[in-house]
Amino acid sequence: MQEKTKAKRKPAIKIGATDHAKLLAFASAMESRNPEMAEELFLELDRARVVADGSISEDVVQMGSTVTFKPDTGEAKTVTLVFPGDADIAQGKISIFTPIGTALIGLTKGQAIMWTARDGRTHQLEVLEVHHAGAAAPATATSGGN
Repeated sequence: MQEKTKAKRKPAIKIGATDHAKLLAFASAMESRNPEMAEELFLELDRARVVADGSISEDVVQMGSTVTFKPDTGEAKTVTLVFPGDADIAQGKISIFTPIGTALIGLTKGQAIMWTARDGRTHQLEVLEVHHAGAAAPATATSGGN
C-alpha cells in the first residue's frame, strides 16, 4: 500500500545565512497579513540547509537569482526572484512571497519540486538554469568594461 510518497518528498535545498535571516524576518513580518504564504515560506526555511554565504554554489537559486525553469504547464520561463517591493511581473521579477517564488528558493539546477498554486492545484517545475547578478542588472547594458 505504498502510494506516491516519493513524489511528495521535496528536494534538499540550501540557503545562504544572510538570505535565510532576511527571509525569516520577512516571513515573520508578513505573518499577520498573509498567514498561509508566511507558513509556506517558514516551512521551506525550516527544511533548508543553512550555509555560509560564500559557500553557495552558482547553480543554487538565491534572492536576486535569475532562474529559467520548466513548469508542467507549458514552456520554459525565466524570472528573477525578488522581495515583494521589487516584484514586477512585466519585467519577469517574481516575489519570494508567491507560491512559485517560495518553491524556487534554494533549488539547484536540475532539481524539480511540486508546489501548490493559489487556486489549490498542484504543479511541478524543474530548474534549468540559474544566474546571479552581482548587482541589479540595468535594462540596457551599454557600458563597456575597463
